[in-house]
Amino acid sequence: MSEKKKQFSQLVIIGSGPAGYTAAIYAARSNINTILITGPQPGGQLIKTNDIENWPGDYKQISGITLMERMLHHVKKFSIKIIDDIITSVNFKNNPFEINGATTQYFSKAIIIATGSSTKLLNIPSESVYMGKGVSTCAVCDGFFYKNQPVAVVGGGNSALEETIYLSNICKKVYLIHRRQQFRADKVLINRLYEKIKTNKNIIIYFNSRVAQIVGNHIDMNGIKIYSEIDKKFKLINVSGLFVAIGHIPNSMIFSKFIDINNNYVKINYNNQVFKTQTNIPGIFAAGDVSDPIYRQAITAAASGCMAAIDAEKYLNNS
Repeated sequence: MSEKKKQFSQLVIIGSGPAGYTAAIYAARSNINTILITGPQPGGQLIKTNDIENWPGDYKQISGITLMERMLHHVKKFSIKIIDDIITSVNFKNNPFEINGATTQYFSKAIIIATGSSTKLLNIPSESVYMGKGVSTCAVCDGFFYKNQPVAVVGGGNSALEETIYLSNICKKVYLIHRRQQFRADKVLINRLYEKIKTNKNIIIYFNSRVAQIVGNHIDMNGIKIYSEIDKKFKLINVSGLFVAIGHIPNSMIFSKFIDINNNYVKINYNNQVFKTQTNIPGIFAAGDVSDPIYRQAITAAASGCMAAIDAEKYLNNS
């Protein structure tokens, strides 16, 4: 086995969503020698969003892919080393801190954790069987494959409603499965969903229901069994695809041996009057969805990336 390459820098940013890219821009403007490690999904969860209407300055709709491409181009304007790598382990016992990638070891005096979150899954046995064979976590990515076919979406937040609306323009019928009686999405999206139901007439909602099983022939799925909490009965719905949109889990576990985690979120020290984004270890900061259990918006992730970079600059100047 060949020895891993070694990279040294003042700052390593782990993650390439709005928080990571914004942190990189601010770090570059502060003339900090910085490496940005993209992780498994450059651009983060936002690349799965079809239309963004609340990004300040873009009063027209913009896609998540377009926005993240613009952020990437902005980062590339500066002398930031961007490396496509996936972190496998870390060692934060000593400074400089050690980060192990697939082929490279990274060492730095400061770190910004901006690893974002991953899609939460249903955790039923048949889900793994049909993942990629009808089960998807991204309507924007995979919706076209189900053109003029019946599909289902599970969830009740912004993502679920956005995917349902998007799919209703492509698919023959869209079943929206939600475990509660009311949606948790923004009111504007709820209103838009019901307007779409009136115009397209191809969206059917099942409240107080959950997906109990995904059925098929082990090659492709052809339906789902849902369970109604109201009448306590199972119902089989024939669909070609299922889009899971039930939330996200912060990508924090790889750091949990060294830094404080609460409900999967990296804890940052809001009581610290100097470094608001610092973890329990001096020199290690966190930004974006991995440390935000409350807001979880692209704009707040970007803002926290800015804060973390400013905190890292102050730390490096004083260490």
